[in-house]
Amino acid sequence: MQKMKKKLSIFQYPQRIYLTTSCRSGGATAKRIRSFLSQRSAFSKKSNSGFSLVEILVACSIMLLAMFSILVLAKKSITLSRQALHQTQASFLLEEGAEAVKIVRDNGWTNITGLTNGTTYYPTFSGSTWTLSTTPATSGIFTRTAVSSAVYRNGSNDIAASGTLDSGTRKITVTTSWSESGTTRSKSVSFYISNI
Repeated sequence: MQKMKKKLSIFQYPQRIYLTTSCRSGGATAKRIRSFLSQRSAFSKKSNSGFSLVEILVACSIMLLAMFSILVLAKKSITLSRQALHQTQASFLLEEGAEAVKIVRDNGWTNITGLTNGTTYYPTFSGSTWTLSTTPATSGIFTRTAVSSAVYRNGSNDIAASGTLDSGTRKITVTTSWSESGTTRSKSVSFYISNI
């Protein structure tokens, strides 16, 4: 008997597998190869059709990281908004405190000259007018204070650090302070008032 010569060549393309045979006798070997390749092709299609556990874990990790970043950003945004609100409220209270001192002056210059320099006073609305009291007073989370200091004039009648005491002028420093995130914050304004 003569030996059978078989020549097999397999060409693989992305979605099809081609098998060419040249054989003098029947193609039993070719059938076995085709059967093996069709099983292999079906297996590879099944394994590529779904997600593996690793892919699902990676996707979940990325989504959790994105969600965590969004929550951190939202918390920071809320904190900054609250700080901006408190800054605005403090500015309004500071302005109101300065106006309160001017009203106290308008009610009588003796109300200002009666203040002890360097002593902390609290603007309070009592009755129908503003007064300056040494009793601490708060407005919500805010505390307003007013401190009086003497004014001196030099030989040119300009305000100076030393010189002749000007009894008709006082320097007032109004401060609004509040506690936020464990830190005490404050805003201040200084101005001069005169006996008019």
